[in-house]
Amino acid sequence: MANAPPRVTPVGFRQADANTSEVAITYAGHSTYYIDTPGGVRIVTDYNGAYTIGRLPDVVTMNRAHSTHYTLFPDPRIPHVLHGWNDDGGPAKINQLIGDVLIRNVTTDIRRYFGDDPNAEMIKDGNSIFIFEVAGLCIGHLGHLHVKLDDTQFAAIGRLDIAMVPIDGTYTMSLDGISDITRRLRASVVLPMHRFMTPLDEFMRRIGEQFAIDVRTERTLRISRETLPGTPTVIILDGV
Repeated sequence: MANAPPRVTPVGFRQADANTSEVAITYAGHSTYYIDTPGGVRIVTDYNGAYTIGRLPDVVTMNRAHSTHYTLFPDPRIPHVLHGWNDDGGPAKINQLIGDVLIRNVTTDIRRYFGDDPNAEMIKDGNSIFIFEVAGLCIGHLGHLHVKLDDTQFAAIGRLDIAMVPIDGTYTMSLDGISDITRRLRASVVLPMHRFMTPLDEFMRRIGEQFAIDVRTERTLRISRETLPGTPTVIILDGV
């Protein structure tokens, strides 16, 4: 958890079923997932305005690596727009309680150019890993991750129940690099994103035998703390 106390911001909630603690996670496209909380908060990750499903979100998160991961002109009706970067310099610092979800971030550096060139110019703290704590679950979205994480960053992220990871193998990190990070995060559920033409069996080969694979025919995963799989599982939602 971040050191600063969370900033509490109310939202106008939709009526939620009092008997459920399920979170609904819907794949919209590219690196955009919709997260609908039991309390009625709708979150959209790496929001660029292109992938819309149903009602307007209450919260959007963005990363600035490429225009497919952010927009400077979001719908003005969205109450909470969270940038994974800080235009004033230094890291973005987000630790905000919105309805029933705590949203925090851990920043990472990004390259200015594509590929894995270690000499490419870096933008310090240009990407954020967003972490959503809701209904007893800890959900992490790695964003446009370009670099290996150090021990301090792993500690700040903590144990994730659900991890959304980019698997393009080129524009973000190599498949070996992202596979190493995925294993160390020890999430019960891995949701791939940012795939492009990456063969899914190649990604699965790289992460080894530590994960089962579950290919779904629907775009939405409904999950709670009680229904997390007993074996770490990569869930491939429709559209990925």
